[in-house]
Order: sequence, then C-alpha cells, then structure tokens
Amino acid sequence: MPRRPPPPRGAPPPPPPPHAENLATALPSPWTYIATAQAYDDEMRERIAQHRSRRGEGWTTIDAPLDLAGALAALPDSQPVLVDCLTLWLTNHMLAEHDLELECRRLADVLSRPRGPWFVVSNEVGQGIVPDNALARRFRDAAGRLNQQVAAVADTVLLMVAGLPLKVK
Repeated sequence: MPRRPPPPRGAPPPPPPPHAENLATALPSPWTYIATAQAYDDEMRERIAQHRSRRGEGWTTIDAPLDLAGALAALPDSQPVLVDCLTLWLTNHMLAEHDLELECRRLADVLSRPRGPWFVVSNEVGQGIVPDNALARRFRDAAGRLNQQVAAVADTVLLMVAGLPLKVK
C-alpha cells in the first residue's frame, strides 16, 4: 500500500486548533469561548458555524472582535477560557485603523492577570518569506510584537508544528 504524503508544513490548521480546545475541556465545565472572527462572507460564516457545532454543550460563546480586553476582564473567576484568535483580533483593529500599540498593550495588561485557566490562540506569521506589500509587512510585524507581548506574560507558551505541541516556555 502506498504511503500517504506528510501534511504540508507551514499551513495553519483550521482554527481553533483542537489542542487548545482539548486543554480547556480537560478542566471542569462551564467553558467560555471568546471568538474574535467577523463573518464578512459566506466562507467565514461557514467556518464559524462549524466551530460552534464542533464545540458542543458546556461552552458559552462571547463574540469580541474588538474589545477582547473588556470581554476577558468581565469574566467570572476560575472559569476555563479559550480565546480564538489574536491574529484575527489584530486584523480587526488594523482594518478599523485603531491604535495598535494601545490596543495590544491594553490586552497584554489584562492577560497578565488571569483569573482562571486562559488558553489564548494566535498564529505565528513571521516564519515565511517577507511579504511583498506594505500592509502585509505591517501585519506580520504587528502580529510578531503582539505574540511577544502575550508570551512575556504567559506562564506557558506552546508552538504547534504539524499538529504537535512544542513547549517554548
């Protein structure tokens, strides 16, 4: 029987990574899912619907495409939380032409004081080639700075490679 080729490297898995959901659901429910995606087209609406149906019972979903810091600050203590994802949140702020430095600092400040087990998903976008346009380069740089800020205040940082978690911190 022929062997199947390995999965492509560098291509992001469909968000949210199942690993993050598994980490959250290993803890007692209820769980909170904070979604940052916005459904601007049919394809994104379908992705969001698939994510919601996969999660099943025990999850409460909070949509926070812009005020992620506020959504986190309003959560009850000790509740497992999954944030999906920082790069979509950053995109939303870039498209709205908000002050990225201020918003990222505000978010990192809230994340530095978790009141329960919080799992925060982001994408590592800086490992490829340098983008060919200014907007993409600005996004890559801003995402890298945001990931660094969040990693600095996190107790644990995992990097998913080919579906496997690698402990970075």
